[in-house]
Amino acid sequence: MRRAWIGALASLFAAPLPAAGAASGVEAEVDAVYAPAEALYFDLHRHPELSSHEEHTAATLAAALRALGFDVTEHVGGTGVVGVLKNGPGPTVMLRTELDALPVEEKTGLPYASLAVGVMHACGHDAHMAAWTTTARIMAGARQRWRGTLVLIGQPAEESGSGAASMLADGLFTRFPRPDFALAVHDDPRYLAGLIGYHAGPIMSNSDSVELTMVGRGGHGARPETTIDPIVLAARTVLALQTIVSRETSPFEPSVITVGSIHGGTRSNIIADRVTLQLSVRSFSDANRDHLLEAIARTARGEAATAGAPEPLITISPDRGYLLVNDPTLTQRVSAALLHEFGPTRVRDAAPEMVSEDFSDYQRAGVPTLMLRIGATSQAKLDAAAQSGTPPPSLHSALFAPEREPTIKAAAAAEVTALRALMPVAGGNARPAR
Repeated sequence: MRRAWIGALASLFAAPLPAAGAASGVEAEVDAVYAPAEALYFDLHRHPELSSHEEHTAATLAAALRALGFDVTEHVGGTGVVGVLKNGPGPTVMLRTELDALPVEEKTGLPYASLAVGVMHACGHDAHMAAWTTTARIMAGARQRWRGTLVLIGQPAEESGSGAASMLADGLFTRFPRPDFALAVHDDPRYLAGLIGYHAGPIMSNSDSVELTMVGRGGHGARPETTIDPIVLAARTVLALQTIVSRETSPFEPSVITVGSIHGGTRSNIIADRVTLQLSVRSFSDANRDHLLEAIARTARGEAATAGAPEPLITISPDRGYLLVNDPTLTQRVSAALLHEFGPTRVRDAAPEMVSEDFSDYQRAGVPTLMLRIGATSQAKLDAAAQSGTPPPSLHSALFAPEREPTIKAAAAAEVTALRALMPVAGGNARPAR
């Protein structure tokens, strides 16, 4: 059935392409080709796949690009897809979408909810893919509106933070045209569906994962004086860690230390011999990153010493997320085009946040990057949240679902507008100075 769907989708994308009309605006172009995007969205949402296992998802996107005339390569960096469309002399621009879902049991109650047990698109990557294919369709069908080389990539394993690095290691920037610019979008439930957000400079944080194992001395729950209780030690450590942000870090330096997991003990009358805590650490500068990690280790060791316990075991994961920075010149250029097309009520500066993204790996490889935010929540839900004081479901929530049509359409319209601004017909060359 799944392969049959891929063939059906390819035939949808191979259907005659509508003529683009400058007078009608990019939103009218998106409206004209929205039907296959919605069908794709429903299918992707029902059939999510976890990081590095996106076989059917990747095959579906590859088939859609081939139907539109792209030169497509699969299995780049694992399940990654690369589609190249050359359209004369001009800059090379890369547009990324993510392929993977999350290990979350969906609780939205939607008629097209995930059919995979314990897996759902809780971050909106299905909406990103639907917009990405819509953009591909419009760009392929209106080649008179742009010049250059368009590189579309379907990236695996964004949620695990390894997908971009895997594609780069597999020759993304050497086997294929190296981009002058790299673009991406991400839905955002903080904003009204259809809003397009931009921000120049840092927009997403460094990310580190730390595991602390507090070592005690186990024994009988009725004789605590013969033990060193690592659960009490872990509880004190959790509270002490909070003072690193509140008392050791400037209020003007964004910082987060979250204890997301704590495990220890087996039953009520046994004092365990160790407890493990897993931490997520976010920062906006390398200096603060170093400070937070040093302070976490110092605090854990200090609490252990106070309790007369052995030194804790401290592991910092080598899989790190890096600060994502929107190139200021690129951001100014694209935001000007977006404001011209949609106006200031639809296009606004969007505040940075403490989540992380491996899209930063492309920037670290020397390519100017820009990630736009796309509002994903209806006005009714925003109003209800304001009245109740409870925010709408966030990304990674079992209840998260973007307001489907306006979110997908705004993402595609923003992508097309940005690409045309960076690959204009007039002049034919918009490459940045090297």
